[in-house]
Amino acid sequence: MQYKATSPEDYISQVPEDRIATLNKLRKTIKDNLPAGFEEGIQYNLPSYFVPHAIYPDGYHCKPTEPLPFISFASQKHSVNFYHMGIYSKPELHDWFVLEYPKHCKRKLDMGKSCIRFKKLEEIPFELIGELCQKMTVDEWINIYESATKS
Repeated sequence: MQYKATSPEDYISQVPEDRIATLNKLRKTIKDNLPAGFEEGIQYNLPSYFVPHAIYPDGYHCKPTEPLPFISFASQKHSVNFYHMGIYSKPELHDWFVLEYPKHCKRKLDMGKSCIRFKKLEEIPFELIGELCQKMTVDEWINIYESATKS
């Protein structure tokens, strides 16, 4: 499902009514747990958290006018998706999440490279997502990103 939004609030206001509370809670969980330096906004038509140009002027290598992406979330037709670039880029973080997930959710983990799909909204592990958000600083993300793209 594609939404044209100018802010995270605008995006959430456009989703089906039964998802609004869940997305607001997801947004609050992310904002309450992200280390300082990340900025919230809309990136690629999704509510996103990124490293602003004020901190990392080079921006995203694929499109330098865009700030360096880190986390996004989306309301899709059959799921709420949570995208975390750090989980894709740092194997130890990925492994930690995969091991922790069953402690928070009975449902099998539905995960792609950086995408975690939640088909049952009532089973989103907000506490685990909060812990995940705390695990990478802006500086660490920039270092990981640069080591992957500038080598």
